[in-house]
Amino acid sequence: MNQLQLVDFTSAPSPCDMVRAADVIVVNSSAGKDSQAMLDYVAELAAEAGVSDRVTVVHNDLGTTDTGIPIEWPGTADLARRQAEHYGFPFVITRREKGGLYQQLRNERLKFPGPGLGRWCTSDQKTSQAMKVVTRLAKEHKRSRGLKVYSGEPVKVLYCLGLRAQESPGRARKPVIEEDHSAWSDLRTVTRWNPILHWTETEVWDRIKASGVPYHPAYDEGMTRLSCSLCVLASRDDLIRAARLRPDLAAEYAALETELDHQFRADMSMADIIAAASERQKEHS
Repeated sequence: MNQLQLVDFTSAPSPCDMVRAADVIVVNSSAGKDSQAMLDYVAELAAEAGVSDRVTVVHNDLGTTDTGIPIEWPGTADLARRQAEHYGFPFVITRREKGGLYQQLRNERLKFPGPGLGRWCTSDQKTSQAMKVVTRLAKEHKRSRGLKVYSGEPVKVLYCLGLRAQESPGRARKPVIEEDHSAWSDLRTVTRWNPILHWTETEVWDRIKASGVPYHPAYDEGMTRLSCSLCVLASRDDLIRAARLRPDLAAEYAALETELDHQFRADMSMADIIAAASERQKEHS
């Protein structure tokens, strides 16, 4: 049974009404351009609805390699914090207790994520960790009103994500609103909301520039997405550019390919990516 139930758009509330109706609003931020534009939009709606005090920004930190090299672009978590603080929102960083993405890959999964292998990087490192924050915030909401945690009406949680249809066919098939029944309990209901799903990249950057809030410098280096620095879902150009900008991390992934005897991506090994980055570096030198 599908645990995600699509919302009937003919009866769906306006964005402002939906924000007003939520008891807890969680904005999941990668500090990337789409998260940043989405955060600015949600902040505007929350202020209009008079519920800015219900918003919390969550960043899911992916950890480091065993030698301490960050999996995410350097400065990402700090930028996510500064973006949240710009709007006066509480900020929470999550980290998987059993280890970050690199440790999970090396010690548990033993294969890079991808088609047929699951998107465990998202489910384990991001969604599962963020839901722990959702649980805590729902409990705090109940207690702040003198209510018993697991009795009475469940807390209505609005879980906001900066996904855009333009990024991939898979994201294009997603609805703007869906009820995540797999996350429902006596404590809470969770509605997933992709408020900028149908925005263009131009609209995203226009929003960011108008806000005056800083964005990550990796975009000025030509990256089209932030995400983790070397993401299996990234375009070939982004991977080559990232390997050129972060050769230490690329080298660790290449060594891990050999150790695990598993290629970074079915159509491209990390060794191939590093070689292409080296050639591109020569062209620009």
